[in-house]
Amino acid sequence: MTDARAPSLDDLHVMAQTAWDALPREFRALAGDVLIRIEDFADEEVLAEMGIEDPFELSGLYVGVDLTRQSISDPAPSQTMVFLYRRAILEEWIERGDVGLAELVSHVLVHEIGHHFGLSDEHMDQLLEDAD
Repeated sequence: MTDARAPSLDDLHVMAQTAWDALPREFRALAGDVLIRIEDFADEEVLAEMGIEDPFELSGLYVGVDLTRQSISDPAPSQTMVFLYRRAILEEWIERGDVGLAELVSHVLVHEIGHHFGLSDEHMDQLLEDAD
C-alpha cells in the first residue's frame, strides 16, 4: 500500500502557473492579465448554461470577452479568467495514461487561453492536428 494522494487544488495551481511562466513572454504579454483559477468542478450554473450534465466532461473554461470582441469604448472590462477543473483533469489523466499531469494541465490552460485570443475549439483542434 502507498501513501500516494491526489494532487490538490494548490498542486494544480502550481502546475498551471509553471505552464504559464513557460509560455513565451510575447504570448503572455498579448494575453494580458489573465487570472487562473483552479476548482474541483464547474458549478451547477455553468454546467447548466453549457448544457453539460456530467461535470467530468468540462476540464477548463475561459470567462471573459475575447480579444477580437473587446473595445476601448467598453465601460469597465471584466476580469479575464481561465478556470481549470481539477477532478475532470485528473480523470482524463488517469483514463489516458499516456500523458503527464503537468503536460495535461498545460494543454488545458493553453486551450482556454486560445479562447481569449478568439479561437474556437474547432480552430484549435485543427491547429493541433496541423502541428503533428
